[in-house]
Order: sequence, then structure tokens, then C-alpha cells
Amino acid sequence: MKKLFATVLLFIAFLMTTPAAFAEMVMFNTKTYKFHTISCRYAHACTVNCIKIDRKEALRRGGIPCKVCGR
Repeated sequence: MKKLFATVLLFIAFLMTTPAAFAEMVMFNTKTYKFHTISCRYAHACTVNCIKIDRKEALRRGGIPCKVCGR
């Protein structure tokens, strides 16, 4: 039981110290300012003006979430 508790504490500490490792990446269209999850069907179609960035960065740039994937 003590090993399980210690493992859980280490995992929580790891999560709190490395938030960038778990950031959600999105496909951001630099022309329309819309962004999609990586698995969205429209993200696959976006090739010319799209870049792969963090969701928070897309929102900071004035991005609008896709209406289909909702993210």
C-alpha cells in the first residue's frame, strides 16, 4: 500500500512539473484563424496555411475553435 501511495505521489509531482509535455496540439489556420484537433477531418484537409501549435497559443493569437470538433 505504501508503494502504491508513493507511486501516485511521484506521478502527481511529475504532472505538476511538466505541464508543457501534456499540452494539446492543434492545427491552426493562419489565414482564417480557425483551429482543429489533430484528429479532426478538417485538420487533415488543411495543408496550405496551417501550422501545428499549442491550443493556448492558438487562442492567444485570436483563434476560433472548429465547429465540428469543438476544440
